[in-house]
Parts: sequence; structure tokens; C-alpha cells
Amino acid sequence: MSFTPRPSGRTVLSTTRARQGLTGRHVFWVLIFGTLLAALGLFAAWTWYAPELSSANTDNGTVPAQHFDAPQPASPTQQTSPTGP
Repeated sequence: MSFTPRPSGRTVLSTTRARQGLTGRHVFWVLIFGTLLAALGLFAAWTWYAPELSSANTDNGTVPAQHFDAPQPASPTQQTSPTGP
């Protein structure tokens, strides 16, 4: 097999340079409009469900606490240290 050189009219880029994308104004506008649409969607969902969420827990589901009949704890006793030699 013989080696054939690349055509001289092509630009040769390094691997790192070839993998880097160019950012332009179009990327900026896509991010801006995407963020605005997401915020608008969240606001619309909040507005749609606000009346339902405000009246969901009118009684707060209060249930009296259970009373447990546990015996009184034993009275405390003072501990004495053992006498050393």
C-alpha cells in the first residue's frame, strides 16, 4: 500500500478544536425563549390549579392525639462510686 497525502485544499483541525461547537446569538435566543416558555408554563399551571389547592385542606384533618397509659418512671437513685485501694 502506498501513502497518499491529503488534498491540500482542506483545513486540518486538531481533535479538540473539531469537537468544540461555535456559540452564536441563535443559541442565546433559544435559551431565552426556552426559559420564558418554561416560566410561562409554570405560571399557567399554578393559575389553573390555584383554586383547587387553596380549598384542599379546609378541616386540616385534625385528629386528637392518642393517649398512652404508660407507668410512671422509677424514682432516680444516686449512684455511689466504689472505694478504691
